[in-house]
Amino acid sequence: MSHRRVSIPQARELATQAMQAAGVGAREAGVTSRALVAAECDGLSSHGLARLPFYLDQILSGKVAGGAVPEVQVSGSVVHVDAGHGLAFPAIAAGVDRVVPVAKALGVAAIAIRRSHHFGVAGHPVESLARSGLLAMAFSNAPSAMAPWGGKVPLFGTNPIAFASPRASAEPLVIDLSLSKVARGKVMLAKKAGDTIPAGWAIDSEGRDTTDPDAALAGSMVPMGDAKGASLALMIELLTAGLTGGHFGFEATSFFDAEGEPPNVAHLLLAIDPARFGAGYLPRAERLFSAMLSQEGVRLPGQRRYDLRRQGELEGILLPETLIDSLQRYATAPP
Repeated sequence: MSHRRVSIPQARELATQAMQAAGVGAREAGVTSRALVAAECDGLSSHGLARLPFYLDQILSGKVAGGAVPEVQVSGSVVHVDAGHGLAFPAIAAGVDRVVPVAKALGVAAIAIRRSHHFGVAGHPVESLARSGLLAMAFSNAPSAMAPWGGKVPLFGTNPIAFASPRASAEPLVIDLSLSKVARGKVMLAKKAGDTIPAGWAIDSEGRDTTDPDAALAGSMVPMGDAKGASLALMIELLTAGLTGGHFGFEATSFFDAEGEPPNVAHLLLAIDPARFGAGYLPRAERLFSAMLSQEGVRLPGQRRYDLRRQGELEGILLPETLIDSLQRYATAPP
């Protein structure tokens, strides 16, 4: 597959144009394009611009509300965001903007996002909150792709969990995990490329290990940590869809086709002001990080993403020619 190197501004502009042609508002398209291009820069192409054709097809079919504008209400320590069955990124950004002063005033605050869509890179919103001096966690549910431990019928999403901590004089520490052994998007990319997947990623509909992406997509992703990962996925279903009244994973429609009703998934983000818990968090955290880094071969979580991001900002990102051509067709399609 041939690729082309594209600058960050060019990639954002192409994505924005494609979304606006489909009826997405200028602000919402801009927020979404920045998030998808940021994923590409961080080496997370499974959550990057390859997702956009799926989003656009769902907008054009009406499964996703392209013109949705997030609605935000603050009630005590909770910032409620209604994504309006639109794309998730504008809703996440709206919640992050409003939660910072609430967390600093009260010590702990939450963002509850309902009627939403694909969460994207869970590490990005928590990183943003950490840059405001807050500890942050993020959870999202997703359409079913993973069976409960011991079963073979998917009920849970791959349900990401992310955490970020501010640092005294360095980039935030960011931990970002999918609760399947790998993100389901990697299986989708393998399917599109005509590749097999490694053993251990997924099981087929009969519960057997498979390297066939089609069989994997018809079966179940394998949870990270086996039974422990499946239990964490259950926890996230309850913290997101359970708290907001959204769809559990087995009730949600796919992020990868334009059929059916909106997925109606949910997200929960927690923001904690360390200053409200006593002085000295930042230097204490650095003692731990220094002890880790004193061991040969250890690096802090998230460091590889920062390295790739700097490279992407300088050199641009490599995108498949077929993806660029596809986005150009969407951008020039008649309304």
